[in-house]
Amino acid sequence: MRVLISGAGIAGPVLAYHLSKGINAQVTVLERAEKLLAQGQNIDIRGTAMKVIREMGLYDELKKRNTTEIGCQFVTGKGKPIASFPVWIEGVETKCPSPTSEYEILRGDLADMLYQATIHDSNIQYKFSVTVEKVLENTEDHVKVRLSNGEEIEYDVLVAADGQWSKIRKQCFDEEDLQVVDKNMYIGYWTAPRDSSDNDWWRIYHTTKSRLISLRPDPYGTIRPMFSKMPATEEEKEKWRKVSRSHDRAAQISLLKEEFADAGYEADRLMKSLDTAEDFYFQAVSQIRMKKWSVGRVVCVGDAAYAPTPLTGMGTPLAILGAYVLAGELTSLKKGENPSGALKEYENAFKPFVAKIQDVPSFIPGVMHPKSSFGIGILHTVFWVLCKIFTQPFIARKFPEGEDEEDYKLKEYPILQQLASKTKSTTTSEKA
Repeated sequence: MRVLISGAGIAGPVLAYHLSKGINAQVTVLERAEKLLAQGQNIDIRGTAMKVIREMGLYDELKKRNTTEIGCQFVTGKGKPIASFPVWIEGVETKCPSPTSEYEILRGDLADMLYQATIHDSNIQYKFSVTVEKVLENTEDHVKVRLSNGEEIEYDVLVAADGQWSKIRKQCFDEEDLQVVDKNMYIGYWTAPRDSSDNDWWRIYHTTKSRLISLRPDPYGTIRPMFSKMPATEEEKEKWRKVSRSHDRAAQISLLKEEFADAGYEADRLMKSLDTAEDFYFQAVSQIRMKKWSVGRVVCVGDAAYAPTPLTGMGTPLAILGAYVLAGELTSLKKGENPSGALKEYENAFKPFVAKIQDVPSFIPGVMHPKSSFGIGILHTVFWVLCKIFTQPFIARKFPEGEDEEDYKLKEYPILQQLASKTKSTTTSEKA
């Protein structure tokens, strides 16, 4: 089987790994950037996705690349903690219910970890600075593409793992197949210098006019700010929409500076680092929902098919699990069977879980972006009460471990199960 994957982020390498090692598929992974991008904020892997990481033999490497975040704190404008949710309760062997996972990792580090796990595989070829320029044919027998370097090649399957605004999806699917759900929230991310006021907590600060500032540690001696805003009036909404769609970095930075000029806390210090931040990223928070995930021999995976938004904390787990399920269905094909059947089975198996994750309550993200000081006070009171409850050891013990708790029941794919057993044996032997 010859497979072309567009996108070397999270889903692409996970899929390539399983197809190569499972059925010796010849996999080409395209990445439009010149090299693997190091940018990206803190993400976590939890639930069944952790099982996939373990089966790939990458658990120890994941732990090694931990961001060092010790928990989540809600703070005042002077940095004083209002409510703290540590990952672990000090002096007690109990996991505390916390927005922070013990498996926090930077997105760029996770992408690099998956890349390193696949780059030396002779069945997998990475091509950087190359994209799919045009899908020429998508027939019963093959899919033919023209690449940006001029090559025209036929493959058995083309996988769109090229993100929320997938260009392959735009070429191969009808407009009515796509629904973009706008959550009326905008986020600016970047990396800033660390100073003496910073620590290893994920600090969240609320200010008026539906604004939020978040600061998260990384393992490189810097800090990862996130500024988010929910526009209130139609005029504000149009202003933020326009700047977001412009892809104009200078305009996006200018808007953030204007909006957060009176925000207080660490806003001034952090915004001084904006102009020189190499990894600045501005995002309109939207969900991607598709009526169908495949057409012929072309299939979407990860954010290209079902971006759930950062509000769910499940973007990365869905990308990992979706790639695994797609690989499982493709490796289950009998000789001579058309891959399009496997692509449909992947959707049938995984779509109900995706729909459940994407069913975000209507009060989110509004509840985390109060408009007034009164609203902020109520929110902080709620968090203070929850903190007092959850950090009691006898209460914390009643909660499941969380990250290792199975949230999606994987189908039994014989070839992938054999691969997992083989990887586990090899890893155990290496440790011995």
